Amino acid sequence: MMRKGVTFILAVFIVLNLVGCEAFVRKFTRKSKKDKAPEEMVLAPEEWKGPQMTHEELYRQYLLYWQSWQDELINTLGESNSYKKRNDCILQAIKNLTSMKALLNETQQKQLGVYLKQMIELQDEIKADVYGSVNNYYRRDAEKIRRNILQRFSYNHIKNDLL
Repeated sequence: MMRKGVTFILAVFIVLNLVGCEAFVRKFTRKSKKDKAPEEMVLAPEEWKGPQMTHEELYRQYLLYWQSWQDELINTLGESNSYKKRNDCILQAIKNLTSMKALLNETQQKQLGVYLKQMIELQDEIKADVYGSVNNYYRRDAEKIRRNILQRFSYNHIKNDLL
């Protein structure tokens, strides 16, 4: 009886090995890695210059950026915000004023230079006042500069003086 049992199990084992279980074998074999297409090499890099804008569009864009940073500066000076925030706002406002100035003719550049100089002086005063003890004074100056620049350098007043 034992011999028949061992023979039967051995026969089943041999039959299974010969037939095999393809799904079982497929499940546990390593899949071959497919070769990926090699990436294309860049031989001569090209500099992307972005969309070409006219001087009018650039001036309007810089004026809008300056106005938003100047408003942010005024709001920051009205509240007790951080020293870093005040400096960042005035730095960005000066940067956009400088970009606006580059797009104007010489006479308008000189006039805008006066306000740019006032902004730089205001920046120096704000940097010197670490604790923001006279922020209301700085806020009043920033509002005055904003009002004067918007009166004299809005696009409608300046469109004939662009380069």
